[in-house]
Amino acid sequence: MSSSNETRTKPAIADDYVRMLVLETDEQHPDDHRERGSFGDVFDSLFKEAGQGHDPPLGVETVMRFVVEEKGGSVPTIEEMENVHAILITGSMYDAHGDEPWILKLVDLIQVLWQKCPDIRFSGVCFGHQILCRALGAKIDSTPDSKWELAHTPIQLTPIGARLFNNPKGGVIHLHQMHQDHVVHPPSSSTTHLLPEQHDRDIHVWGASQTTEVQGVYIRGRLFTTQGHLGFDKDMVHRQIEMRLEAGSIDREKDQEQLESAQRTAEWEHDGVVVAGAILRFFHGDDDEI
Repeated sequence: MSSSNETRTKPAIADDYVRMLVLETDEQHPDDHRERGSFGDVFDSLFKEAGQGHDPPLGVETVMRFVVEEKGGSVPTIEEMENVHAILITGSMYDAHGDEPWILKLVDLIQVLWQKCPDIRFSGVCFGHQILCRALGAKIDSTPDSKWELAHTPIQLTPIGARLFNNPKGGVIHLHQMHQDHVVHPPSSSTTHLLPEQHDRDIHVWGASQTTEVQGVYIRGRLFTTQGHLGFDKDMVHRQIEMRLEAGSIDREKDQEQLESAQRTAEWEHDGVVVAGAILRFFHGDDDEI
């Protein structure tokens, strides 16, 4: 790929490395951008940290592409995707079920790549999780009672999830959340022609929380998504909430309980590096027996 909308970072020093394309679907809060860079920069740092914990250490090269066309970005064309084998789609304040032209173009790109490039592996976080599931026919809707799920949240793992995350204690991981929409049901052959019926048994939900039954979807060798944010820290949690309060999407009175919980738990430790490590192994093909 080559475009004025992309930034390339060098791989970490290692004998082996993963090259991933991060499609940035929103801009950071200005303070977070000053401190940690764009969303792509956050993932680059996080995955490099996870790569150091890989045995043996695994390097990461990140290509970042801002795709929100109404803010100066551009969605890649199929012709620009040569030599791309791992794609991660970031979170966003936009609705994954929206009909903005760039969102529809992104859905089309995912569907074409899924069909024509079976060697590409896809991951997505929050909006990215939802838009990938939407491209595979799943319904995206508000959570029950339009309840926000905010900040530090326990996620109960399924048997597949436990294997993906190396059997954590109690079968639970924790991630920061920042969403009011969710994937109602995982994709399947009944939602899209892109998933043949004989592959339905290979489509797995890897975890659930009290609010969100589909915290992530796993399809061996193709898809590994997460509703929770693996790269958030306490400052990002507070600032992302602030942005949503200013936009009116979070109501200070109606969502008081969730806001108070987020204020209390934003600084708690979470398993972002663990999840990044699992996705990195997925990109690298380490866990293809799962």
